Amino acid sequence: MTTVGILGGGQLARMLALAGAPLGLRFRVLDVSADACAGQCAPLTVADYHDRAALERFADSVDVVTFDFENVPAQSAHWLAERCPVFPNPNALALTQDRLAEKQLFASLGLATPAFRTVDSHADLIAACAEIGFPCILKTRRLGYDGKGQYRLRATSDIAAAWSAIGGAPLILEAFVCFDRELSVIAVRAQNGELRSYPLAQNWHQDGVLSASLAPAPEQTEVAALAVAAVHRLAEQLDYVGVLALELFDCQGQLLANEMAPRVHNSGHWTIEAADCSQFANHLRAVTGLPLGSTAMHGVAAMLNWVGNLPDRGAVLSEPRGYFHDYGKAARDGRKVGHATIMAEQPAQLADALGRVAARLHRQHQIAPLLAML
Repeated sequence: MTTVGILGGGQLARMLALAGAPLGLRFRVLDVSADACAGQCAPLTVADYHDRAALERFADSVDVVTFDFENVPAQSAHWLAERCPVFPNPNALALTQDRLAEKQLFASLGLATPAFRTVDSHADLIAACAEIGFPCILKTRRLGYDGKGQYRLRATSDIAAAWSAIGGAPLILEAFVCFDRELSVIAVRAQNGELRSYPLAQNWHQDGVLSASLAPAPEQTEVAALAVAAVHRLAEQLDYVGVLALELFDCQGQLLANEMAPRVHNSGHWTIEAADCSQFANHLRAVTGLPLGSTAMHGVAAMLNWVGNLPDRGAVLSEPRGYFHDYGKAARDGRKVGHATIMAEQPAQLADALGRVAARLHRQHQIAPLLAML
């Protein structure tokens, strides 16, 4: 029986373990926290990601290693790759940990991006703002996710405050994009190079954290073809194995690559119920050398993220095709603690179901943007 090791024990690792059980896979998880929620579903090793002794024991106990978030130290992944297979490969992981390297890769492959400049000093920031203009966004090149490590500048007077807030680390300044919508495309690549993609999703964020996704994204035929071509180009270039997500801005039909994630992705959670083979099962199929599953979906689906605390699950479960996921985490501001997926055969039926859920949960603010698209 194959044992999959997962670096990182959050909800993505948890859902990987749940998806792998029917495939006869076993799991071991390594995380720095003793209360990592994946530990409720698989044996958990608590250790620092740099602890070589713990990593060696971990490598000896598994057949293949993957990870559930992109900030796992790339040097630890490289070290493990000398002892057992690691997918996606550590080079891909390292590249996605640096926003500048990521943007440079996009540019090298002909993928349009927001204008960007490297910022290593206060003088660099002044010059970059003059070149890019306002508004713009200053970001740390490393360790930023879910809106962390970012500062929006609206005028020259904001430069000093931005530098005070996150200066001192390697930075990148990006032009602010007045996009029509935020999109994501999720692909999976097998060890033999086979590539498959899920339908494009449209996403909404609140305070930098994903709030909701709608799949398939409305009016998407030409845009979807461009998005799929882009993510496939990235996967081939990186010799990637596993699930890869690409986040995009749609600006009147022109797509700008925002960032990519070398893992299963929040905007693809709807695939658990709404696709023939979920992103989690397909990731596991890829990293263990099994044939990929179909990425076709059934009807239309909306995913609602629960951030901070869980709402009444009954409001979701009362829907004939409503599914509720509790990650087993303690409530905390800004923390992803669960999600729900609502499905229907047609957009109008999905709108009716979402309207009922919004009324029961008093979450019109979260669901209204989806209803406007259905």
